[in-house]
Amino acid sequence: MREYKSAEIRNVAVVGHGASGKTTLVDALAFVSGTTRRHGSVKDGTALTDTSPEETARGYSISLGCAFAEWRDSKINLLDTPGYADFAGDAISGLVAADGALVAVGASAGVEVGTERMFREAIRRKDPVLFVVTMMDKEHADFDAAYQAIKDKLTAKVVPVEIPIGAGAGFSGIINLFTKKAHLFKPGTKAGEYEEGPIPASEQARFERYHAEMVEAIAATDDALLERFFAGEELPGDEEMHAMKEAMKRAELFPLLCCSAGLTYGVRAVLDLLVQLMPNAYEMEELHGLHGAEGDRMVEVHPREDAPFTALVFKTTTETHVGEVSYFRTFSGTVANGAEVYNATRAVPEKLSHLAIPQGKERVEVPRLYPGDIGCVAKLRSTHTNDTLSTKEHPVRMPAIPFPDALVSFAIDAAARADEEKLQMGLHRLHDEDPTIQTHFESETHETIIEGLGERHLEVALARLERQYGVKATLRPPRVPYRETLLGAAEGQGRHKKQTGGKGQFGDCWIRIKPAPRGTGYRFVDKISGGVIPRQYIPAVEKGVQEAAERGVLAGFPVVDFEVEVFDGSYHSVDSNEASFKMAGILAFKTIAPKAKPVLLEPLMQVDVTTPDSTLGDVLGDLSGRRGQILGTEPAPDGNGSVVKAVVPMSELHLYATRLQSITHGYGSVRYRMHGFEQAPAEVVAKVAKAQAPE
Repeated sequence: MREYKSAEIRNVAVVGHGASGKTTLVDALAFVSGTTRRHGSVKDGTALTDTSPEETARGYSISLGCAFAEWRDSKINLLDTPGYADFAGDAISGLVAADGALVAVGASAGVEVGTERMFREAIRRKDPVLFVVTMMDKEHADFDAAYQAIKDKLTAKVVPVEIPIGAGAGFSGIINLFTKKAHLFKPGTKAGEYEEGPIPASEQARFERYHAEMVEAIAATDDALLERFFAGEELPGDEEMHAMKEAMKRAELFPLLCCSAGLTYGVRAVLDLLVQLMPNAYEMEELHGLHGAEGDRMVEVHPREDAPFTALVFKTTTETHVGEVSYFRTFSGTVANGAEVYNATRAVPEKLSHLAIPQGKERVEVPRLYPGDIGCVAKLRSTHTNDTLSTKEHPVRMPAIPFPDALVSFAIDAAARADEEKLQMGLHRLHDEDPTIQTHFESETHETIIEGLGERHLEVALARLERQYGVKATLRPPRVPYRETLLGAAEGQGRHKKQTGGKGQFGDCWIRIKPAPRGTGYRFVDKISGGVIPRQYIPAVEKGVQEAAERGVLAGFPVVDFEVEVFDGSYHSVDSNEASFKMAGILAFKTIAPKAKPVLLEPLMQVDVTTPDSTLGDVLGDLSGRRGQILGTEPAPDGNGSVVKAVVPMSELHLYATRLQSITHGYGSVRYRMHGFEQAPAEVVAKVAKAQAPE
């Protein structure tokens, strides 16, 4: 294939709710343009950008897929994003790599929660947006209803630039409002072929209504055009197109298209309008990056060929027999096959061997990439998602992709003990590929914790662990890190004496225990006088007390917020040693702590729950049912719904995010942060003690 320069490149993220037809549309765009030879199908597992076994088995996109279409002397890079919230990290990566978004809206389902989420993310990023009503050939397809839903739920600035002729089984053409021509599709067409002709008489009234609406909307964005519009002058189609494109860049208008990707009806028009309306990298405002690996100052990054090379790695995958494949978006400068570049994020050099552009699971090798293009390369040694590639002479770090925080967590165990090391390695590589998968070892509960965006997200992670790294693993709820503390004071003796012939063991100490203010931790006070315990043995007493406190009194959890005073004791000149006094400290604590009114403390989380006002009552009721203390509610920052602030026991929050999605029909979100510890009620103490008791 030929080289494409920046002005000829369009980067488009195809976004929307799950099952809105994004993957089918990307497949059709590539097929109709001639860059792929097969028109694949999600149902058959042959879609161009559903490349992993997990995707083909489940029938929906799990990770970001990359493809391209060549059309009208332009190259359109297509980023097929997952539609379900569990895989939102890859959807955001797609928007970061793109210069604009094509929002898919199902002709039957209309605007759904994923549609709204991704549209608002694109607007937040100031990306130009086109809408496309997909699956116009399906039963109950209704273009007008979908259009009205976009106006009501997303933006009143949406304006159709083409309208369908018929719907469902009767979908037979589209009318281009710019050219005022009808595209009538040939039954059985394989690549969207059509006959262009005059608008059918039966559609004339609809055309006039929608055309007038489009012209008025376009004219309202430009004073000169508005003056001509009010003067009754008819605007040429190319002027309308140019004004529409400029209004898109300012987020003043959002064009609406329609098609059936399954039949390829209308796909050629989508390609045309992507080239005509979607801006290239030159036409977008400059980006800002941090200069140098340490980020000492901000620099502007412009899509010029003579500028130093800069690219952001937005996706990493692992392929059998190949290893890691890094996908990157170039922002400035050119890069040639075999070039040595510099990973400014990690301060290491890398060589770009077999430079390629991605087409689904295939890679097309190219000699060079220009600013604004998307490429991939295998086997980089130290480069992962969110790293910036640049030059050593001009190191730059681009802003990191703002991946969403994890919402659900589980403890993960290898099915076989021998696989523990392989599990840790596999988890590390999963995070390198997908930063929304987080793992850490919880030293307090001795568990490996895996976190993700949803249960489905982690189920897929387990499947990938087994397929890619040969590790079977299981998930279970993580243990809650309870604490124990003491409400009363007590004192007593710890005496360790052992004689087995020869030199024996002897340690004797008297200690007082009393509570300390919440959050102050542990304090040890030496009140020994007269040398009843030699100075060198007092730290051993403290070490013994601490070790016993770690093992708990009630249910085996660490004891916190207490003070220990050692005030008396005795020793033996021959048999006493550090080990003996450490044992005396252990025995003293185990004897005395149960008399000091031990209680169980449970960890509390502050949760900020954003919910539509229509489900506010259900959210409040659910939080109260989880023993939550409602602190108050306030309007959401964006004006959509309310934010509930509450304090809830950690033990009641496992999989809460999943429940919240159900309650709010996918529109709710939650953020957590540690609040502190509070004395647990008796029923919780009994439950925890029973769970900790040996079988």
